[in-house]
Amino acid sequence: MGTLIKGGRIIDPANNIDQVADLYIDEEGFVAAVGDPPEEFKEKTVIDAEGQIVCPGLVDLRARVREPGLEYKATIESETQAAVSAGITTLVMPPDSNPVIDTPAMAQMVQHRAWRFQSAFIHPLGALTKNLDGKQLADMEALDEAGCVGFTNAFVPVKDTLVMRRAMEYAASYDFTVFLHSHDPWLQEHGCAHEGEVSTRLGLPGIPEAAETVGVARDLALIEQTGVRAHFCQLSSARAIDMIAEAQQRGLRVTADVTAHHLHLTEHDIGFFDSQCHVIPPLRSQRDRDALRQALSNSVVSCVCSDHQPHEADAKLAPFIQSEPGISGLETLLALTIKLVNENLLTMEAAIASLTSNPADIIGVDTGHLSIGATADICIFDPAASWTVTPEKFVSEGKNTPFSGWELPARVRYTLVGGNIVYQAD
Repeated sequence: MGTLIKGGRIIDPANNIDQVADLYIDEEGFVAAVGDPPEEFKEKTVIDAEGQIVCPGLVDLRARVREPGLEYKATIESETQAAVSAGITTLVMPPDSNPVIDTPAMAQMVQHRAWRFQSAFIHPLGALTKNLDGKQLADMEALDEAGCVGFTNAFVPVKDTLVMRRAMEYAASYDFTVFLHSHDPWLQEHGCAHEGEVSTRLGLPGIPEAAETVGVARDLALIEQTGVRAHFCQLSSARAIDMIAEAQQRGLRVTADVTAHHLHLTEHDIGFFDSQCHVIPPLRSQRDRDALRQALSNSVVSCVCSDHQPHEADAKLAPFIQSEPGISGLETLLALTIKLVNENLLTMEAAIASLTSNPADIIGVDTGHLSIGATADICIFDPAASWTVTPEKFVSEGKNTPFSGWELPARVRYTLVGGNIVYQAD
């Protein structure tokens, strides 16, 4: 007695499937067949997906759920529920919680907490250095055994280049992936906006493009030296994209992602000190934004992520420079990516791949596809349905978004995790 998803347009980039067909899920929550029903299949539940797109559940490479340590902003329960309301079934959580995820016990605690709520899965990233202090390497082998899917120092720079080299050598010896937020801390300093005409006009301390490119250049040199597999997180500048493209052409094992908001916003969206547009790295020039879009379309950048950072209301009420950076991005991730399809910048298959199979490949988790026998983590959305972003209606505890009032495409109708319906639109 399984589930039949009837008449939807199934898009599964991992298996090169794009066709209108029925999808069958067995009683144990695994994909049983696409197209023709398996022998003796009897459906207990039928989902009418006519006119809808049926794809693997989305995989978000970076989402902070604020627990443990900042539960007054959000919790694992609230943010995993927000994730499934947006079609996201797998979240990757950075280690900069409180306490830091630098021990197996912390890694296991986060996963067990998420499992309790039976919503989205959480896969933690382990700390690259103990307590993220950039001095002593964390026990990556033990963290890997505890379920960590990669290692990063998050926003905290490893200032000592020798420590970073040793960390990469350690990771390379076990073929672990290092996730890099490359920037030069001295050039970035206390900046809060892109160093350009807008920051100058508003009198805001700027973050130059070189803050990113200097960090990327150092990390690429160490990647070449050590042979580590590395993933560059939330690139924001055209020059950094060019550097990654050149490294890929030389055969370095590097991948990259961008955030959905950097694909749509520029420094001009700050307007008159709109703190909802305060993000790190900052929103840059239109030239940079266009370069990010081009990099996504030609696969230099392979993934789009939310960089979800929910905040309480007070965090954004301070003056721009004193407000806390970050966007509540889970519930706009799919829509902002599909908007690029409507603008003829991506094919629908490429857009879905950037949210499913590509990020799943980077973290090495068996998800993001609808192969026979795969766990039935599925997103069903209406690509033609439009909706208006209303932060007060977000499921997430964080209502901080610069997209308030935007009309966006793609409305999630159902989300299934392990074959069970965990979200159904009203």
